[in-house]
Amino acid sequence: MALSIFDLFFAGLTTTSWPEYVAVFSGIASVWYSKKENILVYPTGLLNTVIYIWLSFKYHLLGEATVNLYYSAMNIYGWYLWSRKNHQDQKVLSIRFSSRKEWMQQLLFFGGMYISIFFALSYARQAFAAGAIPWADALASASAFTGMWLMARKKVESWYWWIITNICGMPLYFVKGLVFTTVYYFVLLILAVGGLIEWRRKAVLSKV
Repeated sequence: MALSIFDLFFAGLTTTSWPEYVAVFSGIASVWYSKKENILVYPTGLLNTVIYIWLSFKYHLLGEATVNLYYSAMNIYGWYLWSRKNHQDQKVLSIRFSSRKEWMQQLLFFGGMYISIFFALSYARQAFAAGAIPWADALASASAFTGMWLMARKKVESWYWWIITNICGMPLYFVKGLVFTTVYYFVLLILAVGGLIEWRRKAVLSKV
């Protein structure tokens, strides 16, 4: 079994298209910049999401296509928020922990998105997209929706949602034959853990 997965991995790498390579490297750059709280997270993120919209439709990952459309819009929104400065030329937004009320809001948001995406994908699977995987795609997509929303607002908890997204994304893309993207999600998982540690440190220091 291990050998067959190993063989599939290298076979998949040899068939990886150049758009997938570009999407992967721009996505890694975007997460790296977000970890460092650098505004370049957004232009690199836009390049990544536009390519993945195309790839997701091509491989019937309709939930992922939807989330990448949302990513594109939120990249623009986040770019605007992160660029804002006050009269002293200081950033308006800073990294903060979510309050209890904000935690409830994001859990409700996640739950609503999961239910909506799951039922939409279940219908799509019966109607025209037999290759869809509703429960897994909905879980990865709903957590990504939540993570992107919180990232734009510089909330530490965004990284928890990214970790869930990356864990779900690895098997989801592997079964579709997108092996390089599977590796990409593994790298993003490592970066997300690092981002969580870094943002928690900054949020604690800002309270001192």
